[in-house]
Amino acid sequence: MSQAVHDSNTSHVPEDTKERIKASYDAIAPKYSAWTAQNTELRLGYLARTLELLPISDPSQQLHVLELGCGSGLPVTQKLLSYPTVHVTANDLSTTQIELTRRNLLSDAEENAGNAERLTLVEGDMTKLSFPDQSFDVVLAFYSLIHLPRVEQTEMVRRIARWLKPGGYLLANFTESDSEAVIMEKWLDEKDWMFWSGWGKDKTLEIVEKAGLQVVVGEVSDDVVDASFLWVIAKR
Repeated sequence: MSQAVHDSNTSHVPEDTKERIKASYDAIAPKYSAWTAQNTELRLGYLARTLELLPISDPSQQLHVLELGCGSGLPVTQKLLSYPTVHVTANDLSTTQIELTRRNLLSDAEENAGNAERLTLVEGDMTKLSFPDQSFDVVLAFYSLIHLPRVEQTEMVRRIARWLKPGGYLLANFTESDSEAVIMEKWLDEKDWMFWSGWGKDKTLEIVEKAGLQVVVGEVSDDVVDASFLWVIAKR
């Protein structure tokens, strides 16, 4: 989120929210990818804290990760695939973001060797995804759940808990503040309308725990932009 995100709180969630979010990310995907490069260290830091809780270095253990909101695949999906035992299902609402991920990680470039066998790309609304229970060792959601209306966030956390294997982990960030709807008519440029929502720190942690997850980390961190987020690592 940008610093202006705090300027337009409302209690109204537009019916076409997801269509408009998709259209915006389709329009600004390369620009967004470049803009988010400034918080690479933050994202990879939380990813490292989560992966160190798992047998990431054990060649006999194949780990399955679901990434909700993969963006362009950089840097998180790319980092996950650097571990030869990790298989990634990467989802994004944006057609352009999925195509960027495909270009970045599934091209014929030498550094992408072996990725095709371990990366599955799934375009679409995350709330429409369906997986068997206990499918994943990790579910990641960086800056993605916050684009759902908060009632849907609650249900999504419940579904994630079911998708996680026993001993698996959710790593996600949420809004620090309690907001039904935060809307910006123009975000990174003239083309993109954007929406965020959240329950705030205490309610979010309560939702995570009620879903059957044990909060291992629940802390607010300042982002590189003028915003703070609740970062959660929770164990199934």
